[in-house]
Amino acid sequence: MLDHLWIIPLLPLLGAATNGLFGKNWPNKVVNGVALNATGFSFLAALEAVREFIYVRNQELFRKEFFDWIVIPNLVSGGNLFRAGFDLQMDQLTVVMVLVVTGVGFLIHIYSTGYMAHEGGYYRFFSYLNLFMFFMLILVLAANYVLLFVGWEGVGLSSYLLIGFYFLKKSASDAGKKAFIVNRIGDFGFMLGMFLLFKTFGTLDFTQLFAKAEPWSHEGWGQFGTFTVACLLLFMGACGKSAQLPLYVWLPDAMEGPTPVSALIHAATMVTAGVYVVARSHILFTHSEIAMVVVAVVGCATAFFAATIGLVQTDIKKVLAYSTVSQLGYMFLGCGVGAFGAGIFHLMTHAFFKALLFLAAGSVIHAMGGEQNMLHMGGLSKKIKVTYWTMLIATLAIAGFPPLAGFFSKDSILYAAFIREPGGHPLYIVGLLTALLTSFYMFRLIFLTFHGQQRYDEHHVHVHESPWSMLGPLAILAVLSIVGGWMAAPSFWGGEDRFASFLTPVFGVAHQAEGAMSEAAAHKLELSLAFVAVVAALIGLLTAFWLYLKQPGKPAEIAKSLKPIYTSLYNKYYVDELYGAAIVKPLLAISTNVLWKVIDVEAIDGTVNGIAHGATATGDVARRTQSGNTRSYAVWVVIGALAVLVIIFWPAIRALAGGAQ
Repeated sequence: MLDHLWIIPLLPLLGAATNGLFGKNWPNKVVNGVALNATGFSFLAALEAVREFIYVRNQELFRKEFFDWIVIPNLVSGGNLFRAGFDLQMDQLTVVMVLVVTGVGFLIHIYSTGYMAHEGGYYRFFSYLNLFMFFMLILVLAANYVLLFVGWEGVGLSSYLLIGFYFLKKSASDAGKKAFIVNRIGDFGFMLGMFLLFKTFGTLDFTQLFAKAEPWSHEGWGQFGTFTVACLLLFMGACGKSAQLPLYVWLPDAMEGPTPVSALIHAATMVTAGVYVVARSHILFTHSEIAMVVVAVVGCATAFFAATIGLVQTDIKKVLAYSTVSQLGYMFLGCGVGAFGAGIFHLMTHAFFKALLFLAAGSVIHAMGGEQNMLHMGGLSKKIKVTYWTMLIATLAIAGFPPLAGFFSKDSILYAAFIREPGGHPLYIVGLLTALLTSFYMFRLIFLTFHGQQRYDEHHVHVHESPWSMLGPLAILAVLSIVGGWMAAPSFWGGEDRFASFLTPVFGVAHQAEGAMSEAAAHKLELSLAFVAVVAALIGLLTAFWLYLKQPGKPAEIAKSLKPIYTSLYNKYYVDELYGAAIVKPLLAISTNVLWKVIDVEAIDGTVNGIAHGATATGDVARRTQSGNTRSYAVWVVIGALAVLVIIFWPAIRALAGGAQ
């Protein structure tokens, strides 16, 4: 299968094309068969490729050039001045990403067959979903930046189509356009970064570029050299795709799309593309101290910023949206402090429990007949038990309680931040506070949704459990949310972190900032920090329990006493309004009053229309000479004849005049 890696992305592409072209006339069962077979067999092909990579290739980098795509020959010296081919590769990082994309993607496809069963445009939804899978697989399998960028732009297109799936709903179509435009801002920086890398190294192939970059000297603090500028430009693209400050604003609005879209694109796969690119480009980033600090600080700031907004949101999907932004910040924090393996580890575990959270939220919405406001729920734990228990598992995982998956990955990032020198301790403190806030707002979601007083009218809402096509994926993801982090579990008993060891050929041995600290002391420190993190998560849980179950009237009192703060958090710090006033309105004013009314209407249209009016006027004058009057024509003939005679004899007249003088 390694020799035919192209099959893995091709299958979803065929599914997208088949349903897109013919699905309109097919029943849902046929559409399901096409979509599920495409993603299911893609997952099986990925499993076989991973098996061959591990047991046949002995985990050595596999790379194959299938065909040339863009070739610019060097006419002077021969060879190629530039080449970008359809080249795919598989290494340890690719293994993690391709299994997450195909595995979680397949489960979400199964879930969608139940969730979207009664929606219009059923075939179109699955066509878009398959198309997204194709582009995401191209992104993670690509062996050069050019092909990666094809997948990068493709997932942006697919995201636009899926977010705006309910295109008759203005908020959904606006959210799709917002996601597309904000991502284009980041992509502009990404392209500039690629251009700079090609200008410097003469290639965009990963293997060749990283080999050339490795021996270059590192750029310290205050040095804005090639690596710093290129990495900051690449990170600009990552901020757009992975919803980091200041380009995060599209992701919360993207909840306008169907819930399975939120689970697949905005929790498990697409939004992690930026993290993947930073990790894939780790050799470049580690050559620039400024770039690493920027990644860490932006990630840490985003994690805390989004967590504070999530504290007061009442829409169940919006809470999870800001949670996603926050957890992506954690991943960038891990990469920024040099713990790329920990960042990817959290990417994987987050895919499990966040996809589960979104799908469980979809099950709640399904049970409540479309209601998404948590203030209109309550007391659901006994009526939708499977949904409740699976969502509780995911909440424990994201809060960082052992032995669930999120505990191990989040602890790895916090530990790496703590031992980072210099400046690691402030990052650790903010990350720890974010973990406390995460636990609080996630258990707030659980208590408001599933516990306490029933706050809905049973005569209008007939609560019912979801079908097993939806519950089955929840159960599988719940198991993965429990065991997904156990690859790192032995390290807590002095053993080997198997996940970190697996990624060592890609990222190398992690630099230990504790310097001369003994292995025993380092292990003791890690256990101490893990204990502190669990205590923080427990404080968040108990605070939410006290406020929303024991003292349910207290949150309203606190909100009233801290009204300015509460209002700012509820309105998301007015960032959208600020962008609207500072960017959107001025651009609209310029485009309306200058580009449209002055340049387009008055200059361009005025010139074209002026020429047309001039031609019309000239023709009108010429037309009037055709009066039909014979005497008028005779006069014009005489005038014309005189004009011709003057022209003919004018040189002779001038000569005679000159001789007379």
